[in-house]
Amino acid sequence: MEEFTPEQIEQARRVFAGPCDFVWGAADLSQIPEPVMAEIAFAGRSNVGKSSLVNALTGRNTLARTSNTPGRTQQLNFFNLANVMFLVDMPGYGYAQVAKKVRDNWDTLIFQYLQGRPNLKTVLVLIDSRHGFKETDLHLMGMLDKAAVNYRIVLTKADKASKKELEAMSLQTTEVLGKHPAAYPFIYTTSADKNIGLEELRAALIALK
Repeated sequence: MEEFTPEQIEQARRVFAGPCDFVWGAADLSQIPEPVMAEIAFAGRSNVGKSSLVNALTGRNTLARTSNTPGRTQQLNFFNLANVMFLVDMPGYGYAQVAKKVRDNWDTLIFQYLQGRPNLKTVLVLIDSRHGFKETDLHLMGMLDKAAVNYRIVLTKADKASKKELEAMSLQTTEVLGKHPAAYPFIYTTSADKNIGLEELRAALIALK
């Protein structure tokens, strides 16, 4: 289990409370900015709470915006966090109504980014704690394994699941992670609405820079 000192948690809180500005959107590999800082990428299906988590970690309401149109975000969005690291909002996935060609284009962009980014420290793969892994999540994890990119599972919306459900999900997640070589063994359980697990997640990300 990861443990952090009060000093580490406070340092991380100060960094995430600092300036965090959108700086770049990349729709293809040629548009990706130079790798000048550490990067943490966020990935997740529709309605998993990705935008809410990014906003909660940075103490903002509108840094990452949600869309009523599934599949609308089709680029990598880069946010400069206090000149310490980039937070990268990856294109959402898992939309049944999106054309196969669009999904294939997303796969290509994401894989090229993952495979060729030396400053990418980890990818946070967000999983709804009430629903668990879907086929599209496992597909992304397979891409991450193939690209040999470290990734970490973040369970979201923990406040909406019962204690029994969370325990069952943790056991299921541990079993799944054992089959994926690039997966980090620790599971982060969070709630953007109730601030559950955010201090520890901030500290873990700052420790990677």
